[in-house]
Amino acid sequence: MIPFEVIEKAVAGEPEAVNAVLLHYTAHIKYLSMYKGYINDDTQDRLKTKLVEAILKFRFDR
Repeated sequence: MIPFEVIEKAVAGEPEAVNAVLLHYTAHIKYLSMYKGYINDDTQDRLKTKLVEAILKFRFDR
């Protein structure tokens, strides 16, 4: 699991924390990017971009 402090920093936009979250989900993103046994780089990049967007939009006050 990702420590809460790292998530807080990632939501605040700290690059190292965002990278830590991306690193945590790298294997799952690669799995989701597989097509016919190969990793589709466009899909992988799109998923990473969506994850970063979701991190930066996340709000704790809801």
